[in-house]
Amino acid sequence: MRELRGIGASPGGAAGPVYRLAPPPALPPLVEAVDPGAEKATVRAAVLAVAADLTRRADTALDVTAAEVLRAQVMMAQDETLIDAADIAIDGGADAPHAITDVLAGHRAAFEAAGGYLAERVSDLDDLRDRLVAACLGLPMPGVPDPGHPYLLIARDLAPADTAGLEPGLVLGLITAEGGPTSHTAILARTLGIPAVVRCPGILDVTDGALASLDGTSGVVVAGVSAETVTTVNADRLAEIERRARSRGPGRTADGHPIALLANIGSARDLTGEVEGVGLFRTELLYLDRSDPPSHEEQVTAYRDVFAALPGSKIVVRTLDAGADKPLPFLRLADEPNPALGIRGLRVARQTPSVLTTQLAAIAAAAAATDADVWVMAPMVATAAEAAAFTESCREHGLPTAGVMIEVPAAALCASQVLCHADFLSVGTNDLSQYTFAADRMCGDLADLLDPWQPALIALLASCAAAGVEAGKPVGVCGESAADPDFALVLAGLGITSLSMAPRSIPAVRESLAAHTLDECRRIAEAVLAAPSPEAARAAAAGASPQLRSGVGVPVR
Repeated sequence: MRELRGIGASPGGAAGPVYRLAPPPALPPLVEAVDPGAEKATVRAAVLAVAADLTRRADTALDVTAAEVLRAQVMMAQDETLIDAADIAIDGGADAPHAITDVLAGHRAAFEAAGGYLAERVSDLDDLRDRLVAACLGLPMPGVPDPGHPYLLIARDLAPADTAGLEPGLVLGLITAEGGPTSHTAILARTLGIPAVVRCPGILDVTDGALASLDGTSGVVVAGVSAETVTTVNADRLAEIERRARSRGPGRTADGHPIALLANIGSARDLTGEVEGVGLFRTELLYLDRSDPPSHEEQVTAYRDVFAALPGSKIVVRTLDAGADKPLPFLRLADEPNPALGIRGLRVARQTPSVLTTQLAAIAAAAAATDADVWVMAPMVATAAEAAAFTESCREHGLPTAGVMIEVPAAALCASQVLCHADFLSVGTNDLSQYTFAADRMCGDLADLLDPWQPALIALLASCAAAGVEAGKPVGVCGESAADPDFALVLAGLGITSLSMAPRSIPAVRESLAAHTLDECRRIAEAVLAAPSPEAARAAAAGASPQLRSGVGVPVR
């Protein structure tokens, strides 16, 4: 047996034979185009074929985020500037596959130079290139294998088109050599309930068909396990899934202290199973793939669908989180040297205030037509003055509960001043981590800095929670860290009042909280706050709670 270590990205255990993602097509030697017209026709045919395939995948995707990314890839493929540039390359002597490769290489370099959200899309461009080249060569599309039985999927990394159609019953677990805990692959794995380990060096050296096991909490992968181990691990996992499927009720500690467990969603179709409410309603889906913003009426309909699905429940709506790092055509924002630090989130209202006022009016109209308890929050708030301006605008539109997201360290450090104006805070630990550590979420080499157990991040969370306790106002967490059953204990002990996550993650967090009293959670939080490293923090949590496995893990029954 051989033990490999990566980063646990989606909790749970799984075991079985490993099979790797089908490789991209090899680019053949350049053949000078003798019939430029035919090569141009090949490019157009490839664009049509790939766009149709990606659209089909988007329409059948199990995850709304994957569907959004796939539709964005369709837009990239159908971009006239790409096709025109390929025509120019063909006129210069390139054949169709090389023309596409050269053009997308230029786009890739531009995306990397832009940083932020565009840099995150580099893997999408690579995937698009591979699919277009395969179509030009008449080869099968690269993608997920189908050996005819359950298996562990291994890959260097996964593109959205690969993950969109994953079947949890067939793909028992995911292991990637690259990526990070907040990458698209990790987030989707948690959404689907598939155990996953990312950033696992050496996994690509394991041969197809070899038996392996993974622990999506600790990040440990063991290659060369026995058939008996496979049977035991998967039986334990199935029993755990069945037990958690019976989990019901609100989130609370063993002594009855409430910790609301809410869902992160992008539309009404994401509301699966029993949830207490919604802690993060991402509204970007309505704005994608458009040259003009959605009308007031369109927005009212979309919001009302979500509000009506949860009558009487708390629903926290995040206003449009887009801008320079997540460009939308209708915003017509100028190019920026560093989009991640530019006009994004609430800052868009500085240049295009009508986008925010139209959205607030639509949210208010939808809320008035339902019985939901609608809260509204703004992303990328950095100062108390921004919080004051946003909450005032919400009240002018008849929205009584207005808060802000804490994603910028400046806002976390001034949480008390922010709460002088805001009714609540919601900490987005994904962005807060990357801004705190100056580490891009998509840079796999820096994945260790984005570990939620990093002391600096926990200190900022403690500051926000303390400000909420002092002001008597709720402070929630809606980043991916909220889905970690162990870290949830830390958050509860710090004074966080609600946790929002993918619906599939809620049962494990509910059970973890229910196995500990509030005092136990506070002792765990105190021990973790004194730890000098993520490893020490995990060990401190385990040492403060006899019910946690050594290091990390769900409560032992």
